[in-house]
Amino acid sequence: MSLKVAVQMDPIEGINIEGDTTFLMMEMAQARGHSLFVYTTDTLAMEEGRVFARGRQVSVQRRVGDHATLGDFKRVDLAAFDVILLRQDPPFDMNYIDSTFFLEKVHPGTLVVNDPVSVRNAPEKLFVTDFPRLQPPTLITSDREAIAEFRRRHGDVVLKPLNGRGGSGVTRHLADDPNLEALLEIHAQLSPEPVILQKFLPSVTQGDKRILLIDGEAVGAINRVPQKGQIRSNLAVGGRAEAVELTARDREICAAIGPELKARGLLFVGIDVIGDYLTEINVTSPTGAVALKTFTGIDAADILWQRIETLRSTA
Repeated sequence: MSLKVAVQMDPIEGINIEGDTTFLMMEMAQARGHSLFVYTTDTLAMEEGRVFARGRQVSVQRRVGDHATLGDFKRVDLAAFDVILLRQDPPFDMNYIDSTFFLEKVHPGTLVVNDPVSVRNAPEKLFVTDFPRLQPPTLITSDREAIAEFRRRHGDVVLKPLNGRGGSGVTRHLADDPNLEALLEIHAQLSPEPVILQKFLPSVTQGDKRILLIDGEAVGAINRVPQKGQIRSNLAVGGRAEAVELTARDREICAAIGPELKARGLLFVGIDVIGDYLTEINVTSPTGAVALKTFTGIDAADILWQRIETLRSTA
């Protein structure tokens, strides 16, 4: 079957095709006979209950510097598409949230991947708190007294911005580190949002596992190993990817969260596991499919499109 596919993403001209999961998804869609249209959130428009975007037809090819052939701009009704991939990168700010309200108007008549209501209601570092037995000790707050008390109990902690991405702003603080208070002041100046504190997991030196799930089922994993002396293993900040097998604990975690992901229409999800603990559930624009294919041969994009095609054929 041939599907009309729109991709809501950052400008396609600027992506790095060598590691970009969205590009791999588009490449596979094209290989399976689907047409592609790209647009950015600043072109979205709602008029009399209908949602429009201004964008371009595109064909893609794996050539660095010449990866996209684009047509002329045109304004289209998003309800005319079979599928929309919601793939612009975070930050998960009001612009991101607003775009989910637009896409909610056309879903599920047009299948939005991932379901925009569920994306809006599952901020990545908050959604994971629905599964407390799987998480390391975690505190989310702006309350300095609560932070101090958490630190007294757990000592060595990691500080994260609530809506950060790619490891940005993640810092480790030993029990006697005097710099935490100053960093909290900086966070407060930059944003009124709460911060996250988690008990430091020494096993992070062995890597941070990214597991990809499609419609609630684990399809494979890669391990992201931090540089020596670092705690951030994200590939965007210098982490090294390597092949890894799913452990019994990994499968236990996936079995615990999978039914909820499926029920919420979260078709393509990346979770982060350090040691025995689930640390994040990534639903906005999960990455890792390129590394997974490179190191294991598992093509998550192909598996995703098979599932999308099944859903569309039974709609």
